[in-house]
Amino acid sequence: MMWDAIADGARAESSLWGDALKPEPAEEPVFSPLADERFAVGLETIYEGYLVHYGTSRLFAPADLDTALLLGDYLYAHGLVRIAEAGDVDAVADLSELISLCSQLRAEDADGDGALWAATAAALGSGAALDDARSALRLRGDASALEASARRTVGDERVDAALAAHSGRVG
Repeated sequence: MMWDAIADGARAESSLWGDALKPEPAEEPVFSPLADERFAVGLETIYEGYLVHYGTSRLFAPADLDTALLLGDYLYAHGLVRIAEAGDVDAVADLSELISLCSQLRAEDADGDGALWAATAAALGSGAALDDARSALRLRGDASALEASARRTVGDERVDAALAAHSGRVG
């Protein structure tokens, strides 16, 4: 099960991460339903790192901000390792770009992270080019091309569900 894989991996890596696990986690996939199944665990591991840094984690309740920062970084790295194990270098590059651009958005207190997550998840492993859409977000704060790309790829209903779940976790 995806949640056990994330929790067991963290627990095996460090007792700090094991101690930070919630006794009753919220096992709610957010963006993996938009992606190819082979990327599900890696994608949700990276998203969990994002939530530890910027939102309400589903699996973890770190004791302090320093632990949260380190745990989030561990989850980013471990998620990328899981994606790399799927053998898709382009997917790793897409997710690295996602992490970088999300960090920029958070530093600038800017919107658009949900559309970025949705478009990246929907395009992951497909070779779809998101460079222009990412640039529009990075340079002009315009996430509309990213959201449109996700909707074209996986449909309105799935994107709406992911964005609603994301909004509930990050706000």
